Amino acid sequence: MNIRILFGSLLLLMSCSLFAGDPELDRELRLAAIVDDVEAIEKLLAKGADVNSANKYGKTALMMAAENGNLAATSALLSHGADVNRKTVADCTALTLAAENDEPEVTALLIERGADLNARTRSGATALLLAARYGIDDMVEQLLFRGANPNDRDKEGRTPLMLAAAHGHDKTVELLLKHGAKVNLADKKGKTALMYAVESGNNMNLVRALVEAGENVNARSKDGATPLIWAAGSGNAQAVGYLLQQGADINAQDNDGTTALLEAVDVREPEVVKELISRGADVSIRNKEGKTVKDIARGFRDQRCIQILEGAKP
Repeated sequence: MNIRILFGSLLLLMSCSLFAGDPELDRELRLAAIVDDVEAIEKLLAKGADVNSANKYGKTALMMAAENGNLAATSALLSHGADVNRKTVADCTALTLAAENDEPEVTALLIERGADLNARTRSGATALLLAARYGIDDMVEQLLFRGANPNDRDKEGRTPLMLAAAHGHDKTVELLLKHGAKVNLADKKGKTALMYAVESGNNMNLVRALVEAGENVNARSKDGATPLIWAAGSGNAQAVGYLLQQGADINAQDNDGTTALLEAVDVREPEVVKELISRGADVSIRNKEGKTVKDIARGFRDQRCIQILEGAKP
């Protein structure tokens, strides 16, 4: 072999080795990011650690600093050229990881350095969807101020408003409504924020906020269920009473012929049954199987519901 070709090949190999980085240095860099050790980060980068090296899951030092709320380490890594929009194998970015772990200061820094507000995880979640899901109000406000879409959707069609409602975050719901969240949107199953709200528990502030903002109390999900039926099925007697005051159809039937009363008896919720009976729910309505509420209660041998129903007008 020509000596020049041999020498050139050796130089090429040495060059590739030089730029390949040191896996041990890269690993130490990620560990330093986890514990917010800026001094170690600076030394490791000076020795040749790759600022954008990732572990087998695609997590870089920046991502690890961000999800642990390590502001100093995040700043140092960004100063050395860390890719703010790099993604893991699950499509998480430093921003979505910070959002999921309630780190608003880190989130603000990442946004200032060019983080993509619309970056999505594999499930379709953006930073705003994650912040709304966990009720991180200061982060939600920050993201909305920076231009995040209040009506964004994940892969299931859920909006930030739906996710906040589903987890009982009334302050987050009010914040989203203030910034233009639409109340009558529905997810892929036809569920609205109000349906999620009445299903999630007895947070009446949240339910009232959605109704006062104009959400339809007689909307239907794809199975034909109204918010009243969802509330009855969740044992939410307070919401049942409130929705009826707001004009909910007490005898509306879903695609299986189930009314709110039939649903309440089916899930054995006597307080809801009592509330509906007191409001004049029709006990004679039959579902698609031909059963009335009394048939269902007797089938379960549910004495509490039977006693309430026996006192009802036929």
